[in-house]
Amino acid sequence: MDKYLEEFALSSEQLNKLDIYYKLLISENQKYNLTSITDKEEVYIKHFYDSLIINLQGDEVIGDIGTGAGFPGLVLKIKYPHLKVYLIESNQKKCGFLNLVIESLNLKDVYVINARAEDLDSKYREFFDLIVGRAVSSMRIFLELSIPFLKVEGKVFVMKGKNYQTEVDESSSTLKTLNSEICDIIKYELPHKLGSRAIIKVLKKKQTNKLYPRTYNLIKNKPL
Repeated sequence: MDKYLEEFALSSEQLNKLDIYYKLLISENQKYNLTSITDKEEVYIKHFYDSLIINLQGDEVIGDIGTGAGFPGLVLKIKYPHLKVYLIESNQKKCGFLNLVIESLNLKDVYVINARAEDLDSKYREFFDLIVGRAVSSMRIFLELSIPFLKVEGKVFVMKGKNYQTEVDESSSTLKTLNSEICDIIKYELPHKLGSRAIIKVLKKKQTNKLYPRTYNLIKNKPL
């Protein structure tokens, strides 16, 4: 399966860590209800490739909101060992799995936070260089959940499927309210024609009003 990841020039140690990660994902899937994707080829493409596609400097402090089984945050940590990664996940069982992977792979500077994003401790406000989100709710909702926790000049990477443009169009007022703007959109295809994807990159220009994030019910029912 490593052939699908050749373009990322990973070391044998990194590939071995991904192999262990895959085996843990499958062996613990029923216990933790982690993923509906269990075919090895699909895991390597839809989970690993789709996380590795993100290019970073490699020393950022990043938050992965709604990380689930650790995508993309844990995979990025394997790719960039010097990252400081905070995995934010509201499901306690999935947090148990994340800690198992971290321990099994002997990863350092990776922290699991069992919380909803809107309930994050105030110490994380304007704390992250980068926040990533994959398979999360609508872009408008995710922007309010993430931007308050970014440093000024930090970025949010919103990972979406082929129908991303509608969500981008709907997010203009949200971006304005949160003093942010779209700075780039990266479009790509998964190998084996397994889907079209886009990474919408959002730059935070100024501090966020302390009114945000609101409670989740307000965020969901009255998006900015």
